[in-house]
Amino acid sequence: MDKHFLATQLQSKLRLVYDAALRYAEDARIDAKSGAPRAVNVAAAARQRLESAEAAWAAAADFKPAPLKKGERIGLGSLVEVEDGEAGKTLFVAPAGAGEELHGPDGDGFLHVVTPGSPLGKALVGKKVGDVVEVMVKGELTEWEITWAS
Repeated sequence: MDKHFLATQLQSKLRLVYDAALRYAEDARIDAKSGAPRAVNVAAAARQRLESAEAAWAAAADFKPAPLKKGERIGLGSLVEVEDGEAGKTLFVAPAGAGEELHGPDGDGFLHVVTPGSPLGKALVGKKVGDVVEVMVKGELTEWEITWAS
């Protein structure tokens, strides 16, 4: 699968998040001029949201995923398939955008973005095909077997 296609798609999604945060922060800043405590607090939160969205977009903009070489362990830029015995997921390890859903070229399947800082991302980084990782999902410990990585 074309990782650069996925990275570009993620960049576009995070740019939309940034644009929305920018508009909201501007509106909140204007409202805060009233001096109302709630409006001032909302504006401060909107600025933080904007800074976070800008950092995520910047991280994705510089992201150039490389192919995973044979025998190399999972890391940033890896595509990974995991199964828990009932279902499987295809994951894309990216520097930002945890939780975003991407689609493959020509609408080929759905992938979920995980970051190295997310619980599942932390569990995957440094592992290889055949390893089993344990992750807390909705309060329950779930085991995922890594069945494929690229």
